[in-house]
Amino acid sequence: MKERALITGTTSGIGKAFAEKLASQGFDLILVSRDSEKLSDQAAFLREKYSVEISCIALDLATPGSAMKVFNAVRDLTPGVSVLINNAGFNEAGNFMKTRMEKEAEMISLHIVFTTEMMKLFIPGMIERGYGRVLNLGSTGSYIPCPGDAVYAATKAYILSLSKGINAELKGTGVSVTTLCPGPTNTEFALKAGILNTQLFQSNVMEPEAVAEIGYKALMQGKTAVIAGSYNKMQVMLSKLLPASIIDPLAMKMLEQKNA
Repeated sequence: MKERALITGTTSGIGKAFAEKLASQGFDLILVSRDSEKLSDQAAFLREKYSVEISCIALDLATPGSAMKVFNAVRDLTPGVSVLINNAGFNEAGNFMKTRMEKEAEMISLHIVFTTEMMKLFIPGMIERGYGRVLNLGSTGSYIPCPGDAVYAATKAYILSLSKGINAELKGTGVSVTTLCPGPTNTEFALKAGILNTQLFQSNVMEPEAVAEIGYKALMQGKTAVIAGSYNKMQVMLSKLLPASIIDPLAMKMLEQKNA
């Protein structure tokens, strides 16, 4: 049986790059995203280019119970998946006193609740089959608390901590959990979050294909975590060495609008 990968948030950005990378490696894919039309177009493109089997699940993953809906849909399609990539996510950036509470609740639901439930549902089958690879999308914010983007960074810190803990529990099972932590990436993410015009996205912005390549290699090798790009690695390292009195103002400066 060919290996099958399940990827969430696949119609743009890093998720789209992951879908193409795995398709190029011969994986059959289950693509999960909100926009059914974009999913259909993406599936048709990947089928024609790589001659792989593509299934689509159109669903808003921030809604309660969405992980179980995905699990049930997948169970109807295949006996199991060998690769799970929890990529879906978004950002509600800004000063905590000014951001929208309802959007932050959706972000917490998607990043924290959905990711946790997906692992709870899919990892047991991987253990039973003796092999599995899970990748959760973190961020450099997984390591660095971000004033001006506090809730987003907190959700990504949760993802990193949870993934590391579960990965340690899975030693010897043939299953691993990897956290990919990118920094600024050239996707629709920053535009939708209203942070495209900040200092953070003015230099050292990576292409999603490069980030996905780094993530894919780490995933297949069963690494616990990987920070994408040397510049981002340096930032994380400095955040561990420098005091908060220096790091916090720098983080706030990076998220200021250029023309504000």
